[in-house]
Amino acid sequence: MSKVESRLAELGLTLPEVVPPLAAYVPAVRSGDLVLTSGQLPMTGGRMAVTGKVGGEVTAEEAKAQARICALNALAAVKSVIGDLDRIEQVVKVVGFVASAPDFTGQPGVVNGASELFGEVFGDAGVHARSAVGVAVLPLDAPVEVEIQVRVSAG
Repeated sequence: MSKVESRLAELGLTLPEVVPPLAAYVPAVRSGDLVLTSGQLPMTGGRMAVTGKVGGEVTAEEAKAQARICALNALAAVKSVIGDLDRIEQVVKVVGFVASAPDFTGQPGVVNGASELFGEVFGDAGVHARSAVGVAVLPLDAPVEVEIQVRVSAG
């Protein structure tokens, strides 16, 4: 087991299987020393536990927990390309999309679910640039979607 996966286990988390693409794309691609993921939904076991708009049917705290699931799915996508998560040198960028009720403005707090996970797992290497964007709707009525870019070691 990799150090990263051991750290996830210490946090009570398990790296999931890669979520199959919903359309014509792949979960992640490598370009030089970067791996970029496609947007990851909060899918667990082939389904989403929570759907709807944040600030409407979904609370900000529920959505933050779902962003954490998105982050785990993003790590699974990265692993599918590089084989070993210990090759991640830096989480470079996180982009979070939050399906928001018209008056909801707490997108940064929701995306913290992903950002905090990367900090817990990678320490200083988990510190990243980020965008947190409110959108009208996401695929499958997901409350949140997260994509990441990581820098990886050669090999």
